[in-house]
Amino acid sequence: MLWYIARRLLQMIPVFLGATLIVYLMAFYTSGDPILALAGDKPISPAVEQQLREQYNLDEHVVVQWLLYLKSVLTFDLGVGFNGRPIMDQIAAAFPTTAKLAIIAVVVESLFGVIAGVISGLRKGKLIDTTLLMLSLLLIATPTFVLGFLAQFVFGLQLGIAPINVGRDPSWQNLLLPGFVLGGVSFAYVLRLTRTSIAETATADHVRTATAKGLSRGGVVGRHILRNSLIPVITFIGADLGALMGGAIVTERVFNVPGIGTLLFSSITSGEAPMIVSLVTLLVIIFLLSNLVVDLLYGLLDPRIRYAK
Repeated sequence: MLWYIARRLLQMIPVFLGATLIVYLMAFYTSGDPILALAGDKPISPAVEQQLREQYNLDEHVVVQWLLYLKSVLTFDLGVGFNGRPIMDQIAAAFPTTAKLAIIAVVVESLFGVIAGVISGLRKGKLIDTTLLMLSLLLIATPTFVLGFLAQFVFGLQLGIAPINVGRDPSWQNLLLPGFVLGGVSFAYVLRLTRTSIAETATADHVRTATAKGLSRGGVVGRHILRNSLIPVITFIGADLGALMGGAIVTERVFNVPGIGTLLFSSITSGEAPMIVSLVTLLVIIFLLSNLVVDLLYGLLDPRIRYAK
């Protein structure tokens, strides 16, 4: 197990290096000169321009710039953004809010999605199966911002049980509604994925053998059907965690959530390349770690899987 984890961590290094290099080049060079973008329509003196280039290492070769950025990541000193505030302080202020939002969304999609998928898979062809499939298609076909506005109208304005805007109070309670909206589409995918896997596993030989031996229905479902059906679901959820944090831009904008998505959106619109690179790097690290956890869970779900040296 420890050898497998060490090998996976080593495999993450080239992925991390490649991803950060691509993001760095895209953020700093595909949209033109970042210093001129910072100045906008206002004229900038050559002395100030040179000072800014030295401050952000833009006077160095692009490879040297990237290596200096990697050094700043390893030392947790990402420098100062274009707004004059330390980048680490801005990320530290926004990350807990998006983390709460992503946790709520993951709970919604994993807990409710798996439960609904199991019910649908075991009742394949029945009325409840058809109803859940129609609900999942409706959620998939509806854009996230539309779901957000509907949730605000129904639960915020009409029922008054949830705030329509989170604002400066990103508590767990205030983040419940945007969390459900963020996890809505993923809930639909988990439902359909679980349904398909459950329906396929339920007809397997080992399930029929367990039923013939007289095992209870709950034991057959829990030990022989559900456990063997969760691997593709866990794979999707693990990959979706990073996507949820990065894709929270729309949800955070609709509900006025002061999180990573809002910070990333404002950085993109203002052309603040250092902040964009830092945020995307954080999302890359989260994605890599979540996939490592998913790979480790495989062995717990299926004893046939062994971690080879």
